[in-house]
Amino acid sequence: MNDSAATVAPVAVRSGSGAPSGDAAITPDGVFLIHGLGGTQYDLGSMHKRLKNAGFVTHSLTLPGHGTDPRDLAGVTAEDWVEAVVAKYREVRQQHPRLHLMGMCMGSLLAALIAAREQHAAGNLVILAPPVYIDGWATPWYRGLRPLLYLVPGVGRTMKIEEEDPFGIKNEQLRAIVKAKFERGENFHYRWVPLECIRQVDRLRAMVMKAAKTIRCPTLVVHAREDELTSLRSANFLVEQIGGGRARMVVLEDSYHMVCVDNDREIVARNVLEFFGAALPGATSALANEPRMSREALQAAVAAALERLGAGDFTALRDQAIPDIAWVQPGTSRVSGVHLGKAFASFAGRVTDAHALRFVAFGTPVFNRGVALVPATLVATGEAGKLESQGALLLAFHGGKLLEVRWFADDVAREDAFFGAPEPVDAAADSLDADFDAAAVASKSLRKAPDNDTLLALYSLYKQATVGDARGERPGALDLVNRAKFDAWAARQGTPRDAAMRAYVELVQKLVAAERGR
Repeated sequence: MNDSAATVAPVAVRSGSGAPSGDAAITPDGVFLIHGLGGTQYDLGSMHKRLKNAGFVTHSLTLPGHGTDPRDLAGVTAEDWVEAVVAKYREVRQQHPRLHLMGMCMGSLLAALIAAREQHAAGNLVILAPPVYIDGWATPWYRGLRPLLYLVPGVGRTMKIEEEDPFGIKNEQLRAIVKAKFERGENFHYRWVPLECIRQVDRLRAMVMKAAKTIRCPTLVVHAREDELTSLRSANFLVEQIGGGRARMVVLEDSYHMVCVDNDREIVARNVLEFFGAALPGATSALANEPRMSREALQAAVAAALERLGAGDFTALRDQAIPDIAWVQPGTSRVSGVHLGKAFASFAGRVTDAHALRFVAFGTPVFNRGVALVPATLVATGEAGKLESQGALLLAFHGGKLLEVRWFADDVAREDAFFGAPEPVDAAADSLDADFDAAAVASKSLRKAPDNDTLLALYSLYKQATVGDARGERPGALDLVNRAKFDAWAARQGTPRDAAMRAYVELVQKLVAAERGR
């Protein structure tokens, strides 16, 4: 079993995740994610990253018989999967005030079974594409004859059940990519499983059917109307058994079975995050959620943020923020817009280097749940001289983390005139961003982990591109892994964001090409 520890860069160098530092530290909620049959954690698409960016700590495991060769599944039983998942659940459930459960396909059956058997209460349950019934539109008419084949000696281990088009994906472009990966023999998902394995899934389905009515935690069932493997009958069964007071269902209209990667993946992500109580970037969302912070902790967090803004240290502001922090700057100028995640790093560098932008003359904050509204004055320099612009800052916090900052200027037109008209769209920059995101995804599907020097290069380039220069204290001599990672990042000091992104893309492309024998 492999625990997928929280990490910023999508490479194999791992480090643990903890609570925010300082007196106001709060242990974050956790999410235990369980992959499907023949798959890996990547069955859940970007959910690991989306959950981490929302402030959760994610946990996962590789189920017995997975991650190696399909033949290894022949001797694995449903009890083996259940035992592995229960062991992992018991290992991590005490690490968080709330631990949510989430599974995809067969993993959703395991998540439901944990919730029932462990009487899970300190957290919610998300069930994605549950195959309670294997009766989707692409399943053959003779599917009901499987029990007869189970009785034939030797057939269970020798007969192969192959993954076929449409591979659970409605999006034609993504389906083509998956098909090409299978043809190249890339080990991101088993292309086939032995019939005996399907027998064990059938046994697991029976266990869930029997136990579903004992699930007591709030449950969200997500199912595609056109799921080719399992019909809506499965989702309806679970909601009825768990009870409408505890369970609700989201039906997707533009996906097949692999709901986390198909056309409706954004709908899935948003529903999951909201169901887990994540305060997403955006003032409306933040106001709608309890902040999970005491009044004193919120006041201390706001004071720390204002101190950084007063010094014009926007980069340091990320130390107390979620990775997908949003900065909203009003107007139509070179610095206006919504700057989210990686774009915030670019915005921070631009306003610091070009305008020495900072905020002064803070008034008395007004608090509402996790939001503080603070009167302030924006101060900046430029070719037009010096700007002093009055207005108010809105800072939204949740669980000790800064989600969003909005600046409300009293005179937006004056700021627009000072900062200048927006620059023309840079197609090359957009292309680089797309290439960088694609490389980050590709780095996760490498069949063989690179050597340590290459892993450190990937990590340091990713951090330099997304965060900027290294900051914080260097880990101690006994923390060898994190010390090496920090040193590799620090060695990139001064490397521009675009240069780091290009170097990261080139390195990933080189690794992918080497695996393909080119």
